[in-house]
Amino acid sequence: MLSQDQIKAQLVYVLKGTNFPWLGEKYEGKIRDNYTKGDRRILIVTDKVSAFDRVLGYIPFKGQVLNQMAKFWFDETKDICGNHAIEFPDPNAVVAKQCKALPVEMVVRGYITGTTSTSAWTHYKNGERNFCGNQLPEGLKKDQKFDYPIITPSTKAEHGDHDESVSPQEILDRNLVTKEQLDFLMSASMALYKKGVEIAAKQGIILVDTKYEFGIAEDGNIILIDEIHTPDSSRFWKTNTYQQNFSAGKEQDNINKEYLRIWLANQGYTGDGPIPEIPEDVICETSRRYIEAFELITGQTFSAGVGDVLSRVEANLKKFK
Repeated sequence: MLSQDQIKAQLVYVLKGTNFPWLGEKYEGKIRDNYTKGDRRILIVTDKVSAFDRVLGYIPFKGQVLNQMAKFWFDETKDICGNHAIEFPDPNAVVAKQCKALPVEMVVRGYITGTTSTSAWTHYKNGERNFCGNQLPEGLKKDQKFDYPIITPSTKAEHGDHDESVSPQEILDRNLVTKEQLDFLMSASMALYKKGVEIAAKQGIILVDTKYEFGIAEDGNIILIDEIHTPDSSRFWKTNTYQQNFSAGKEQDNINKEYLRIWLANQGYTGDGPIPEIPEDVICETSRRYIEAFELITGQTFSAGVGDVLSRVEANLKKFK
């Protein structure tokens, strides 16, 4: 684990974005800069942090954590579903297959929780019992485990807009994907989640919920794209304190950006209006939790040093001119 001093020193070197026109046509996502050329896509993971579908600032080492954790999970799940990764030439970058992204995200939830307006818990406490086609029983408490995981798809919002939770039937009614494609997405998502739960459990971690994005590769197969089981796309809790915190009605020990979401919610911010200024200590603690998540879940030591990420990435990607 990096020290707090190292994390603080990296604040001036955070990767805010890139401009490498020699890599191809650029598309800037919330977190990733995408460069496409022919059948190749290079994704560079910045240190931007988003919550409530808004980019809020920059977290030291966050991009490296996401990229290297995605690599870990792509390797662990490729027997369940193929993915877009070809090689990882830099800790913050992946060379991937060019795909046609499907316009839905598959969200799998094992517990009822959350703080956002789209979360299962927010809908439930407001009286809704049918969430994205899933009939929920009466009497559930926040952070309670479902009898079995549920899938709550969402549409993929345009840059700056909010995602919309929808039912599988609504996906078909809107002709977002075919019935055959949806069946595959539902099956693959559940299998990926169960594999993630199994691996995380061995490390003393609960994979609470997650989302998956898929695309159609040139050969026509549906494969995983973007990322998988990272602290940005997933919620993780510590197993050894779950029951005690749940019984006491306390917040769970989060090891992902839920810490930052909760801090923002406590300031009265849930996605609308001006973004509160995030103090340096909250930024550094968020970074520490991302790094902790990597080490706890993968069982690997996070290896990074203080320095200019942008220059390193540029040097490592020169060969793709």
